[in-house]
Amino acid sequence: MRIERLRQTYAIEIIFRHFPLHPDTPTAGLTLEQLFAGRGFDLQAAQAKMAALMQREGLPYGQRNMTYNSRLAQELAAWANTQPRGDRIHDALFRAYFVDGLNLAKPAVLIGVAEAVGLSSEAAREVIDLRAFKEAVDGDWQRSRALGVTGVPTFVCDGRGVVGAQPYKALEQLVVEAGATCR
Repeated sequence: MRIERLRQTYAIEIIFRHFPLHPDTPTAGLTLEQLFAGRGFDLQAAQAKMAALMQREGLPYGQRNMTYNSRLAQELAAWANTQPRGDRIHDALFRAYFVDGLNLAKPAVLIGVAEAVGLSSEAAREVIDLRAFKEAVDGDWQRSRALGVTGVPTFVCDGRGVVGAQPYKALEQLVVEAGATCR
């Protein structure tokens, strides 16, 4: 994966920030047809493009037809980032959503994902029940707005950014221009 390659090549720290992608999506989710209704969006073409991008990156990707509210997943991920080896949750949440089509708005699903990567299910439940990382994600959302982020993924380094599934060379240029040094 491009990010791992950058992390291995350059002395950089990767920080995941959260973005309000369709924050009004109900807990039960929406079909993709509902989400894009009235926008003249070619859903089949978009799914084919996404599948091709994922294949090119070597990432698994399922044929999904639903979208779910990711707010609780973002809060759980913010907590996981504070735990030893908690960064593994990002790939697990990706898989749960994009491959397995699971509803990431459901606490039981999130607790299962946390447990699967070795995090405490009891602590995950508490984080979700108390919304303990709500403010942290609110801060990420505000930062995203302030930076003008309009989509995911967005890569930001030293105040500059690139949006979308960028080739490795574009990401490498971004970190090098920000002063990253080789390991």
